[in-house]
Amino acid sequence: MIPASLPARIALRYLRAPKSYSAVSAISIVSVVGVAVATAAIVCVLAVFNGFHSLLSEKLDILAPDVLVTPAIGKTFADADSIAGIVAATEGVETVMPSVIDNALAIVNSKEMPVTLRGVDPALYARITSVDSITFGETSATTLAPGIVLASVGVANQLGIHSPGETMFIFAPRREGRVNLANPVASFITDSVTVADVFQAMQSDYDEKTVICDISTARDLFQYDTEATAIEVKTSPGADISKVAEDIAGRLGGGVSVKDRFRQQEISFRMVSIEKWVTFLLLVFIMIIASFNIVSTMCMLIIDKQPSMSTLSAIGMNRSTIGRTFWWESIFVSASGCIGGLILGLALCLAQQHLGLIKLAGDPDSLVVSAYPVKVVWTDIFIAAAPAVAIGIATASLAAAFARSRISPRP
Repeated sequence: MIPASLPARIALRYLRAPKSYSAVSAISIVSVVGVAVATAAIVCVLAVFNGFHSLLSEKLDILAPDVLVTPAIGKTFADADSIAGIVAATEGVETVMPSVIDNALAIVNSKEMPVTLRGVDPALYARITSVDSITFGETSATTLAPGIVLASVGVANQLGIHSPGETMFIFAPRREGRVNLANPVASFITDSVTVADVFQAMQSDYDEKTVICDISTARDLFQYDTEATAIEVKTSPGADISKVAEDIAGRLGGGVSVKDRFRQQEISFRMVSIEKWVTFLLLVFIMIIASFNIVSTMCMLIIDKQPSMSTLSAIGMNRSTIGRTFWWESIFVSASGCIGGLILGLALCLAQQHLGLIKLAGDPDSLVVSAYPVKVVWTDIFIAAAPAVAIGIATASLAAAFARSRISPRP
């Protein structure tokens, strides 16, 4: 009786034994290298996109709250403080702050531009966000008071704000009343403030046209009393942000939009995810093309081993067993490429993650990171290996079928 492990042992011997034609050995090496390179590329691509996803998440920590509550219909909450009280009673909530966010016109030294005015509670804002870590000077958000603002780097550049203490005039349209064509300026609420400092969050949403002021200034400009356009929430350490957002939505019922950190930047995260998996599919397609070399290699090897196949048949091995021998041969070739590619890809990713070998082009002072961000997630190793395993099994089945067709019938 033929042992079940015999086909695998014979296949391993065929793999190491010299071939009758040097071309067979050369194509075998090319096949292994092709699978290894494609597998390594998949590992690297997944790690790079994980790095960009992680970088995007880290940068959102600066000025974005953990949970943002906004009206589903309309622009403001009528009684923001009472809503904030309901949110504050939710388990997992540490800090709650009503805020007023709206558009206005800023003028400094005859230069003007539209800005997004963010009215916040200075003490709470410093706890909810990391704004103090991104100002150019030593100004803290807690020092904001009526008449004192922080300007983003985009506002500072466009309005020519070169040092703290610049006076800024802010214009907001009146919410009620008719426009006086004879005196258009009377249709605006105007306030003069002092720019205490400039900040840079390295995010275009905040850096292009944001001005941060205390909430009383914003309410005066936009003619609000207790209204707010949003409720910003910081969750307790260790709390599940998504669950806290769901609990808040359940407490407030309909009429509100509750977004966790991910949903606030859903488009950006979705774009990174789509690019990641599209690139993954393209590399899998390249791996499929590379696997054709394995099929060619196995066909040439089967032809090369035709005399041995006759010998195996003569000693009692049936067609299925001989086919299984070359099935194992193809598996060994695919596995060599897959394992080699995983090791190579992991080595490159870990070197980039810890040493930053490949740098980004541009001025390092103006870049968020100087090297390509890479983050190895170990579950991605199985994702990268899955197509290699599937392709290996498919090519092995083809090799086994071809081997069975080449066996001459016994006389």
